[in-house]
Amino acid sequence: VQLQASGGGLVQAGGSLRLSCKAFGTIYSINDVGWYRQAPGKQRELVAEIIGGGVANYAESVKGRFTISRDDAENIMMLQMNNLKAEDTAVYYCYARIRLRVGSDENGLWGQGTLVTVSS
Repeated sequence: VQLQASGGGLVQAGGSLRLSCKAFGTIYSINDVGWYRQAPGKQRELVAEIIGGGVANYAESVKGRFTISRDDAENIMMLQMNNLKAEDTAVYYCYARIRLRVGSDENGLWGQGTLVTVSS
């Protein structure tokens, strides 16, 4: 089972990007999901998450600009990023807690990261 992220790229400040992350493999259920980012020289930080069956939380710095969503039928999570700023430049990682089989423990899984560069 693996998560594959896509959608990063170079965009001007004020522009938009949509990140996607698809889970491949045999999966029983995907529970909490989230997007994190890591800028050069900084620690990885939470950007947005969906937990507890549907509660969305956002970092203060992205509230009102980013929207996290998921399509459980396709095992995909998305991050719509609008009004991008130079400080949003980072490698973005998707994360999911996945249950492989009925009754098995959850496993936390990271995607490989996708680079978002916002030019000012």
